Amino acid sequence: MYFAPLPYLDPGSGSFLIQLLLAALLGLGVAVRASWTKIKGWFGIKPKNDNEDDDDEAK
Repeated sequence: MYFAPLPYLDPGSGSFLIQLLLAALLGLGVAVRASWTKIKGWFGIKPKNDNEDDDDEAK
């Protein structure tokens, strides 16, 4: 008779996988935030220039 052990993750391995997943998600968030203007440029959204709007209201 052939015995195949069931897959098993000990608590240390499970904790490491959770930390790896959280680090990947947070790293992705930082990368997106750092290049947000470039990402908006890909979709054709131009940045709003706040200085021009303030000058128009003062006149």
